[in-house]
Amino acid sequence: MTEQKPLVVITGASSGFGAEDAKLFNAAGYPLLLLGRRLAKIQALPLDFTNVLTAAVDVTDQAALAEAIHTAEAQYGPTDLLINNAGVMLLGNVTRQDPKEWQTMLDTNVMGVLNGTQIVLPGMIDRQHGTIINMSSIAGFKAFANHAAYVASKFGVHGLSETIRQEVAGDNVRISLVAPGAGETELLTHVTDAAALKDYEAWKQTMGGLTLDAKYVAQTVKFIYDMPQEVNIREIDLAATRQDS
Repeated sequence: MTEQKPLVVITGASSGFGAEDAKLFNAAGYPLLLLGRRLAKIQALPLDFTNVLTAAVDVTDQAALAEAIHTAEAQYGPTDLLINNAGVMLLGNVTRQDPKEWQTMLDTNVMGVLNGTQIVLPGMIDRQHGTIINMSSIAGFKAFANHAAYVASKFGVHGLSETIRQEVAGDNVRISLVAPGAGETELLTHVTDAAALKDYEAWKQTMGGLTLDAKYVAQTVKFIYDMPQEVNIREIDLAATRQDS
């Protein structure tokens, strides 16, 4: 009898990097908990849903996030991998951007990562086993015009990831970080600053009009996880070859 693989939890699973993560880990036979605000989009993914649970959860709501994770763990066992993928990118110049957009990015991109981490980390420490992979961005260590609050949030993801990694290294728990460059995702669909969006699209054209395919980011995530527990790939940065910044 084939031993059941451990539970993988993916936030922001409805599109982009999260959806590609879901496809890859589903094909590899892992039981999944897929979380996102757009449940219908998750349920429309081309997956075998035999061992997949889904829930409409906003990562800024820690109580709802914990309830969903504990429900999945009751069925599939403890979370062995948490992919903190949920995130928003609302471009805008700091002189005119609505501060509510800053708050949205900080709440989702930073607090959402901390919320998920706090839920699963104690069990991983107790078991001396587990992996958390945080999705950041090249904007987590490099500034871009019209990205001030987004850059601030992703610098935060870089900082919290390394801090927690140091704190739990002695407990054999892996904290890793993936920092993609510009990607073919839906992140830009919520940008309200027309000028910032125009500048971004012009920059994209310098790359031939095509940025990083999300499937390669998912392959990078799985490569990190597939390493033995005693090996922690702390960070991988990747981007389209033509991206010059």
